[in-house]
Amino acid sequence: MIILKSPQEIEKMRVSGKAVGEILAELKKTVAPGIKTSELDSLSADLIEKKKAKSAFLNYHGFPSYVCVSVNEEVVHGIPGDRMIQDGDLVSIDFGLFIDGYCGDSAFSVVVGKSDPKKEKLMQVTEDSLFAGIEQMRVGNRLFDISHAVQKVIEENGFSVVRDFVGHGIGRQMHEDPQLPNYGSPNKGPRLEVGMVLAIEPMVNMGTHQVKVLEDGWTVVTEDGLPSAHFEHTVAITENGPEILTIRPE
Repeated sequence: MIILKSPQEIEKMRVSGKAVGEILAELKKTVAPGIKTSELDSLSADLIEKKKAKSAFLNYHGFPSYVCVSVNEEVVHGIPGDRMIQDGDLVSIDFGLFIDGYCGDSAFSVVVGKSDPKKEKLMQVTEDSLFAGIEQMRVGNRLFDISHAVQKVIEENGFSVVRDFVGHGIGRQMHEDPQLPNYGSPNKGPRLEVGMVLAIEPMVNMGTHQVKVLEDGWTVVTEDGLPSAHFEHTVAITENGPEILTIRPE
């Protein structure tokens, strides 16, 4: 069942979304060659405490960390640890928290240090596909109009859409109905209504769309070992169109 949020609930989600954006901005400033992924997790814990918030990720179905840090061929759900980020790595950071009972969830990717044109294009296309999907979040459209818009941008640029993991509704729970694939035919699915809040999160691979989960039970990697990128925003549908709740301050 899709839960429509009241204006008061969306206001609370603005608060949690703003905090998520601010923390991700701090993490983006911190990620650099020579940083261990565990240091990003420790910083996340400190920033959550300062916000008087609750982690959405820690202990979620047993996940052991405050943030997901996925590097190069790691698609999503990378567990922070002793891995040291290297010059030229493509790093994806996914983060969520609760404030006053409502969740915000967002992700971004960045190439650290030395630029790589192929990785930079992969990242840009992934982010562009996210915003193409957000643009479809208007009253009267259908859910899969979002999915189709995301897929079109990705595949027109020669990349592939991860199909095993999808976006989702969000509110009092991090994952609510509906599931939101990043692929699909337009003009299908439920009509979009004021009060829907969705976490749109395209995961895009340079090569095959096929992925696998490592022995840790969490880290998802590309089957062919080529890089992947991940962008996500929590977005509310309003009478005036989509409102991104997790904008990162520059």
